[in-house]
Amino acid sequence: MIEKDLDTRFLEAVEIASEMTQASLPQDVQLRLYAFYKQATFGTLDLKQTSSYHLRDAFKTNAWMQISHLTPEQAKEQYIEMIHLLIKK
Repeated sequence: MIEKDLDTRFLEAVEIASEMTQASLPQDVQLRLYAFYKQATFGTLDLKQTSSYHLRDAFKTNAWMQISHLTPEQAKEQYIEMIHLLIKK
């Protein structure tokens, strides 16, 4: 069996995540998924804040900053792993 490449596995995990409801996931899990997704798709966070910066954004930014040491590839792997753990529950 040929193993799927990282981008394909990541997109499949994103598709699975898009079918999950926010109510079905604890907020800390939502924040981790958000952070891994952002790091995987945008790379390291740029801390330019806008005037419409709210508390919710601060939590999201903090989650992203905590994993900013990861490469986009590592973030994709972590995202995939987290999604697979969630669907096994």
